[in-house]
Amino acid sequence: MARCNSAPHKRRDPTTKRPPAREAGFTLLEVLVVLVILGLVAAVFAGPRIFQYLGTAKSEVAKVQIERIGSALDLYRLEVGRYPSDSEGLEALVVEPAGVTTWNGPYLKKKEALMDPWGRLYVYRSPGEHGEYDLYTLGADNADGGDGENRDITSW
Repeated sequence: MARCNSAPHKRRDPTTKRPPAREAGFTLLEVLVVLVILGLVAAVFAGPRIFQYLGTAKSEVAKVQIERIGSALDLYRLEVGRYPSDSEGLEALVVEPAGVTTWNGPYLKKKEALMDPWGRLYVYRSPGEHGEYDLYTLGADNADGGDGENRDITSW
């Protein structure tokens, strides 16, 4: 018969006593104090970094929305043969413009998709100064130029 090479099984010594129950673990108060300390450390070191990311979040959302609207504009052009005119505007992506027979939209589900993260309609010009169309937002300050959240987000 083959012999097992495993270590012999240790049995618990019956003479060993367990520690008293009050010494067996941490109290609820001790655990809460540690959690509060960890929360304070996280707030001091991670808090400013989180606010920095939140500050740029709306600009990043605007970039993504402009790309999505641009894709919808390209699809509109494929089906209709042209981009929406200035008078039709971006609403032509949601509601069929009068006199357009090959419209197969809506190209965006909701009219709210035409709003920038600051609650204003994206600026649309066709023909544009930078391409067949210009699509942009002026940022948080609603003025040309700017830095950070106030900078312009454009399609070109």
